[in-house]
Formats: sequence, structure tokens, C-alpha cells
Amino acid sequence: MQNSTEKEVGISLDYWMKWQVPVCAFIILVPACVSIYLIKNKSRIPEAQNSSELLWVPSWRKLSPKWLLFYRALAFLIMAFLLFQMILFSGLFAFYFYTQWTFTLVMVYFGIGTIISAQGCFKSSNKAHQGAGLLGTLMLVIYQTSAAASVLTDLVFWVILVPMMAGKQFELTLLIGCIHSLNAVFLLIDSLLNALPFQWFGFNYFILYSIIYVTFQWILHVSGSNWWPYPFLELATPTAPLWYLGLAVVHVPCYAVYLWFVRGKNWMFSKLFQQAFVTRSQQQKTS
Repeated sequence: MQNSTEKEVGISLDYWMKWQVPVCAFIILVPACVSIYLIKNKSRIPEAQNSSELLWVPSWRKLSPKWLLFYRALAFLIMAFLLFQMILFSGLFAFYFYTQWTFTLVMVYFGIGTIISAQGCFKSSNKAHQGAGLLGTLMLVIYQTSAAASVLTDLVFWVILVPMMAGKQFELTLLIGCIHSLNAVFLLIDSLLNALPFQWFGFNYFILYSIIYVTFQWILHVSGSNWWPYPFLELATPTAPLWYLGLAVVHVPCYAVYLWFVRGKNWMFSKLFQQAFVTRSQQQKTS
């Protein structure tokens, strides 16, 4: 038993002494330090605290805020049910995966959004100009983080993992398909309805979110786990730094895609529906 334990420790130490490990760590640490520095030197998201009405008032003139409240509550309940089914299916092991992290984060967004929408609807008679507050700022951080993370998870799953691993490593079921698609679908619909800002500064939170997940996986492996939920996180191969660098780079287009979607929505709807669609700047003038 002692020899077996020593052999396992030896393998573990040898694994972490590979040249790829410090290189991959460097690829992780540099963007983490930059993001932390930028966040530390900018205490809030630009335009995040201009008006609390941006959090719960739709961007459509004749759409009652109660409809946005109803939608967010419905999305939260559906996602909570699906996450519960996933936990019943695989237990807490489900949270080994970035997808379940992101799905939960989107669910939290809709949970907070439901609370803020309810507060806004019941206090709509109060027209005083107020800041978003701590909960509102948290909602905006989660919104921008989870939107980009949903693009990343769904893209990796449907473009890379399904063609390469479906039927071999896992079975593509209706539940798994919903978990890897409804997160983005619900957020896209919410974005079509809401007036929330989506800016490049939120990219810093997206980077830190992914780095926290990778760090979590590294901690599991230091603690004795020898299985990676995603093969491209494996550190033992000589191509590991390329995979880590590629994953770091792909965060940029994933965030940009959603940013362009929100900006495109604002531009197109303000041109096509001038009387019905209200831009963020117009809402701020009337708040």
C-alpha cells in the first residue's frame, strides 16, 4: 500500500513538473491580472448606475414591465427545473462542467432580474432618479458575464464536443440539449426586451469567470483527480499551451458576438420601430 501511494504521488509530482504547466499558468495569470487591475481602477460598470429603471423597464413603449417580470420569472422556473433534473441525473458531479456553472449563472441572473422587476413594478409610482444599487450592479455583471459564457459553452458543445464525442463519451439527450441551448435562448429573448447596457468593460468579468473555473479544475487535480471534463484542459500533452491560448483568444469573439447582437438590436429597432422602441438614452432623459 505504501509503495502504491508513493507511486501515485510520484506520478502527480511528475505531472505538475511538466514544462507545459507554467506556460499554461502564465496564459491564465496575465489576463487575470489585467482584468483585476482594470476592475480595481474602475469601481463600476459604465452606465451601470445611471438609473434603476434600466433594470426592469422594457425597451418597448407599450410593453408593460409586468410582462418582463413574468418572462424572467418563467425563465427562472424553467431553468431551475432543468438544473434540478440534471442534478438528479448526475448528482453534484454535474458541476464539474463549465456548462452547469454557466447555466446556473444564467438562472441566478433571471432570479435577480425577477426580484428587481417585481420591486420596480410595485414601486413604479416613485419616479425619483435612483442608482442601480448593489443588487442591480450584480445583475448587470452577471448579465454580461453569463451572456458571453453562454455563447462559449453552446459553441464549444455543438461545434466541437458533439461532432467529436457524442455517442462515444456521452449520449445526446433532450435534457443535455436543453442545458446547452436554452441558456442562450432565454438570454437572447431577454436582451430583445430589456434596455440593459452591454459594454466591453464587462469582458473583464467574463475573463475572470472562466479563469475561476479553470483554477477550480486545477485545484481538483492537485487534490487527486485524474480526469478532465474537457480534453482541451489536459496539461500532459505538448499542445496544451496552444489549447489554452486558443481558449483565451476565443473569449474575445464570444463576447463580441453578444455585444454586436445588443448593439445591432438597438440600431435596427430604433430605425424600424421609431415610435415603439425606446433607446437607453431616451429612457434616461425621461427618468
